[in-house]
Amino acid sequence: MVQKAKILLVDDRPENLLALEAILSALDQTLVRASSGEEALKALLTDDFAVILLDVQMPGMDGFETAAHIKRRERTRDIPIIFLTAINHGPHHTFRGYAAGAVDYISKPFDPWVLRAKVSVFVELYMKNCQLREQAALLRLQLEGGGKSAAGEAKEPAGLLAELSARLAAVEEQAEALSKQLDDDSADAAAVATAAHLERKLTGLRRALDALEPGTGSGAPSVSSQN
Repeated sequence: MVQKAKILLVDDRPENLLALEAILSALDQTLVRASSGEEALKALLTDDFAVILLDVQMPGMDGFETAAHIKRRERTRDIPIIFLTAINHGPHHTFRGYAAGAVDYISKPFDPWVLRAKVSVFVELYMKNCQLREQAALLRLQLEGGGKSAAGEAKEPAGLLAELSARLAAVEEQAEALSKQLDDDSADAAAVATAAHLERKLTGLRRALDALEPGTGSGAPSVSSQN
């Protein structure tokens, strides 16, 4: 069963949070509310999120300050942030949003279809990265455990490699389809860069598997599961 991605919605106005939930409910992911910057930072301490929709104008800790705290934390610094603002103070205000680490900056009122499409891209990238980390962790466990199955029975090396290769191939196929979609839709540069990073990680994992094939050399390669 595929686990749903979590999307953090940060706005001090309940009606705005309700509107965001209505727009994003079609994505069928887990939507988490936060009514302040402090509440958002608290949620980020325990949960992993695919993307954050962050209101700029909030009493106390505003969106810019909240984003700065998010980007300073190693655990959360790579989470995409989409700023939402009801006012537009010109290029300088927009630049401040990007400088704070936002991948996008959207003025209200916004097109619900556009917002949903942007969020869906980052959810897909998040899910692919999760799959990649799972495959890398599985490979590491299999190598460290001498190629044993979940039941503790030893597997033939060829069968183990075939199983891992098939699982990786499925992720590679989905990542390739997503990259083509981003090219066709002229997506945001941040989304394209994230997809390219995912493909590089997949390539590294594929090379690690290929190196384990008989006749390609001895020794197990190291595999990183970091983003």
